Amino acid sequence: MQPDERDVVPGLIVLLRDCVEGGASVGFMWPLSIDDAASFWHGVLDRVGEGERILFVAEDDDGRVVGTVQLLFAAPENQPHRGDIAKMLVHPDARRRGLGQALMRAAEDAARAAGRSLLVLDTAGDEATRLYERMGWQRVGTV
Repeated sequence: MQPDERDVVPGLIVLLRDCVEGGASVGFMWPLSIDDAASFWHGVLDRVGEGERILFVAEDDDGRVVGTVQLLFAAPENQPHRGDIAKMLVHPDARRRGLGQALMRAAEDAARAAGRSLLVLDTAGDEATRLYERMGWQRVGTV
């Protein structure tokens, strides 16, 4: 995604709000206002423009945003090999169709291309945990 492609923000707002309303543990609580969600996504796009992260967005055949994930590069100086996966969201209507796996593969491929050999993420959901484990991710702890 190019940093000037802010026309996707309305779809990202709907996706984030729908997922949070459905109980997604992604740093927000319901009710999540449209203004707060918009502010979040505009901040994400600002950081994309600064090269701190890559934002992946999936749309359905009708152009509706149905999924997203971020690959973060901002890490401590002693960890240039590390990237973080953040805000993996798949709309409830689009789950169980391989979209989450496709988004994660895109992020993993981009990380490899950027020279990152270690990716980390945290998750609170059982469904997401199963996805990551099926993809070969290793659990390193539970909080």
